Amino acid sequence: MLQEKHLVKWVSNYPLSESSPSKRIGIVMAGNIPLVGFHDFLSVVISGNCAVMKLSSDDALLLPLVVKILSSIEPGFMSQVDFSVGGLKNIDAVIATGSGNTARYFEYYFSKMPSLIRKNRNSLAVLDGNEKPEELTKLGDDIFSYFGLGCRNVSKLFIPQGYDLDRFFKAIYSYSELINHNKYANNFDYNRAVYLMGKEKEGLLENGFLFLVKSNEYASPVAVLFYEYYDSAEQLNRQFETDREKIQCIVSNSALIKNCIPLGSSQRPQLWEYADNVDTLQFLVTLK
Repeated sequence: MLQEKHLVKWVSNYPLSESSPSKRIGIVMAGNIPLVGFHDFLSVVISGNCAVMKLSSDDALLLPLVVKILSSIEPGFMSQVDFSVGGLKNIDAVIATGSGNTARYFEYYFSKMPSLIRKNRNSLAVLDGNEKPEELTKLGDDIFSYFGLGCRNVSKLFIPQGYDLDRFFKAIYSYSELINHNKYANNFDYNRAVYLMGKEKEGLLENGFLFLVKSNEYASPVAVLFYEYYDSAEQLNRQFETDREKIQCIVSNSALIKNCIPLGSSQRPQLWEYADNVDTLQFLVTLK
């Protein structure tokens, strides 16, 4: 990510200027995934501003270490970093990430300054039946990496009518060791009890470490993947456009699905692939 060619490609589309006055940008970091707030930090400092960071207690070690390493390469970074203890003070704008409930609090608390507030979203996968086994295996990364913790985790699968789900189960079997993870196993056992005691068992499938549950919803529990059949790519594109505020990213190898990224890439965004599809750097360079 930090190779020069990637950084140059990223920033070349923005009117960055060393003569622009530096602003103090507060960053409220979620902490659900290690270094999940790194892109916000990088956006702030590369735009010439000062990052005033409120770290999550679950992610209070890695980012300071990364900043130390970067500062050993370029000492000027140190003047652009302020790790906040307590509340964010003396800031000109804020970037905050949280749940739907905390987002409402952020919007109220920071209502008098420019803000970029992110909320809960979900990621989806669309299969068309032409995927190779190794491509479906890559989809396992999108589903299981940081399971239950990130909005880039695929929680819903769209498949064409008549799709053989055994193909999917066989391709992701390499992730079966997850059942030995205590917290994952607890969620699997809990959901087994919930679904097996429920009245609706049509469309319920499992392979010993993952439940597939037919549902119209997007957000599935840990150890569960929702799925839904579709009739046409056009129908899905219309649905995704309507629900764009609920969707983080769509993974698919189908050329018919708009604004999708390849299977296996949801957890590896490029510098120019922004959370919630909101251009962080554009937000920063337009601050007055």
